Amino acid sequence: MGKNINIPTDGIQCIGAYVAEPSDKPKGGIVVIQEIFGVNAHVRSVADRFAAAGYTAIAPAFFDHLETGLELDYTDEGMRQGRQWVTELGLDRAVKDVAGAAEAIASAGKIGTVGYCWGGTVALLCAIRLSLPSVSYYGARNVPFLDEKAKAPVMFHFGEEDSSIPPQMVAKHREMLPQMDVHTYASAGHAFNRDIDPNHYHEASAKLAWQRTLAFFDTYLGNT
Repeated sequence: MGKNINIPTDGIQCIGAYVAEPSDKPKGGIVVIQEIFGVNAHVRSVADRFAAAGYTAIAPAFFDHLETGLELDYTDEGMRQGRQWVTELGLDRAVKDVAGAAEAIASAGKIGTVGYCWGGTVALLCAIRLSLPSVSYYGARNVPFLDEKAKAPVMFHFGEEDSSIPPQMVAKHREMLPQMDVHTYASAGHAFNRDIDPNHYHEASAKLAWQRTLAFFDTYLGNT
């Protein structure tokens, strides 16, 4: 369903991106923001699902700034490498890349973002700095930015069994952003949406979060 393209991100350097388009006129566009493992098969499948739901979806390959085509495994070594890469890349660079990706699919209409793990925090920053309606899945780095004013709606998803995001961190979201939807999922841990990883996937939670996410985008992006 999708294809690989190159997008300019700062007027100087281009990075790759995976784009999936709907069969009919798009409802809008969604920038899919990766975890720390790169634009891998799972991220591409997420983009494909949004396209099947009627949106043009684009997943920018942030790591191309550092190494072209990098995809990491869901292993301890993959996590170590991924954490190193996102630290070197930085959140500010990622937000600029999202802006470039949004511009690349501007013809789709209104644009939003959805991000997972590290990408969940990037998605929050896109609502703050780019005014893009955003859905943040289990963003463990969110808390330092909760006192910044979001200029667009944000929806948050957290697993109640996520050891990296304890209940007090989730409560901080509700305290600092009472106008935003904060959903938690019993029996779900971190990365509960990652359906190709049986160690983390929680089907019931992922399906409910997907329904809520689509309803969010239909509300804030849907072209009528």
